[in-house]
Amino acid sequence: MCSLFDIQVNGFAGVDFQQPALTLAGMRRAVAGLARHDTHRFFATLITDTIPALRAKLENLERLRGADPTVATALCGYHLEGPWLSTEPGFCGAHDPRCMAAPDFRHFEQLQTAANGHIRLVTLAPELPGSADFIRRLSAAGVRVSLGHTNASEPAITAAIAAGAQFCTHLGNGTPVELHRHDNVIQRLLARDELTAFFIPDGVHLRPSTLQNFFRAKPAGKALFTTDCMAAAGAGAGRYRLGHLEVEVAQDRIVRLPGTRQLAGSALCPDEGVANVQRWLGLEAAAARAHFSTLIAACFNLALPDLPKET
Repeated sequence: MCSLFDIQVNGFAGVDFQQPALTLAGMRRAVAGLARHDTHRFFATLITDTIPALRAKLENLERLRGADPTVATALCGYHLEGPWLSTEPGFCGAHDPRCMAAPDFRHFEQLQTAANGHIRLVTLAPELPGSADFIRRLSAAGVRVSLGHTNASEPAITAAIAAGAQFCTHLGNGTPVELHRHDNVIQRLLARDELTAFFIPDGVHLRPSTLQNFFRAKPAGKALFTTDCMAAAGAGAGRYRLGHLEVEVAQDRIVRLPGTRQLAGSALCPDEGVANVQRWLGLEAAAARAHFSTLIAACFNLALPDLPKET
């Protein structure tokens, strides 16, 4: 049985990957925590911040990878979720719109240099000026592009796909609570068979019945899963950091901005996600696991290790 693979991990086991002073001890704790949940490969996700701040975070993460081979093997790439996202209320989610801007490939090159070439995935809003060219240049450089935190029109989505966009980030989320019942970006993205959609199977970001409908709407192999987890995953209830934000996790394990119903990542562990997918979608155990492991790894030309055998 192979390892699980999660492309959107903001933190784990009480550790927030957004912190510029993240220590090796903290990263080791997060890696060990993920391993206890069958996850030996993941992309560390960095959310919207200024370019200098993101650059500093990537440089620190690369220092941590260089200091420990186990960390370097597990943290096999980075996912940038921002700063090239929609600033519209609701669509920006918990991201800070003050740090957002239209994409600039020179900024991406600075970040990729800081990451030693390990940025593997970028989430962006394709309606931003210059997005199609930006996507084209990312794709030519071997970086995958996902559409998320967006209110893109159908022409903007079409242009993004033509330029090389391949995925949708946590489809069904990153939008206002209230949308037009038919003409909305969830429907526009869901209808595009060219795009592989990632869903969060925690029962909160998408109710089980909604997840069933979305899964059925996608062609075989075009619906995959992620946790979008943050520091509360693999930990208990309490207050946690997510970058500049303080978030609250109650006994129900829902991550919210304090005093609001605004979601800010999840406390879902990958193996829990597999169990939910199997139960709610009626998949066989091997198929549920593949949708959280090998099918995702194939999108990034990655191999996954077998899980260590129990003694």
